[in-house]
Amino acid sequence: MYKLVLLALPLLMLRAASPQRIVSTAPSVTEMLYALGAGDRVVGVTTYCHYPPEAALKPKIGTYIRPDVETILSLRPDLVVAQKATGNPSDRLGSLKLNTLMVDHDTIPGIFQSIESIGRAVGAEARAAALVRNIRAELDSVRARTGALPRRRVVFVVGRTPGRLENVIAVGKSSYLSDVMEIAGGANVFRDSIAAYPKVSLEELLSRNPEVIVDMGEMAETIGVSDERKRAVVALWQRYPILTAVKQGRVYAVASDIFVVPGPRVVEAVKAFAKMLHPEAGF
Repeated sequence: MYKLVLLALPLLMLRAASPQRIVSTAPSVTEMLYALGAGDRVVGVTTYCHYPPEAALKPKIGTYIRPDVETILSLRPDLVVAQKATGNPSDRLGSLKLNTLMVDHDTIPGIFQSIESIGRAVGAEARAAALVRNIRAELDSVRARTGALPRRRVVFVVGRTPGRLENVIAVGKSSYLSDVMEIAGGANVFRDSIAAYPKVSLEELLSRNPEVIVDMGEMAETIGVSDERKRAVVALWQRYPILTAVKQGRVYAVASDIFVVPGPRVVEAVKAFAKMLHPEAGF
């Protein structure tokens, strides 16, 4: 601990109005920093920061849940940006006198607020305002196109036992992904769940009978997922032809950060859902 404190002391003298050495402790934060033109000032990211590609080349500070504080200190940051979440290391970072900005973007409005907060912190207020306006306009455009279309019942599976339809975790009402699906023209079949990511039984899924199934359940690591593996996921659901989604061939296996990283690419996520929900609309 004494070593950590000694490393932290010089950081007090490095703080400036416009930080030059920024550490990101979440993929969503990394994407926001790059979208705001501050990517060249980022000196550390998590092992799950894949986008943009140049972010993956930055020094790694550990994972989102388990960042290495000593590694962060060794990078001599004058700003650490962290996302609020259960188990987040914010208290420890604060106790070491690090200049830390906490952001919370578990909702679409939260994404806008985080972009604006980070923009102020890095001296990119105008760029942040323009980015928020552009995202709002894009989302409104999709919403206008899907507004007159039928609301397709959809479930998005974000976790389950690999190779089996067990221990299924779906998107609930409190997740920003539920809003993403609604904008795209869907009706989340678990929108009545209080939890953001409820654990649901196969029996419950069968009874709710979604028209569209989007499964990312065993592809948390999104890099290098083969088409063969995606076909195997679809085959799992084909064991239950009673499901409307299976009958109509509307089961999709996906593996992309755009679905699980709430940030500037939320528009891409909405359009990807719209394409699966309403292919007839030409998204």
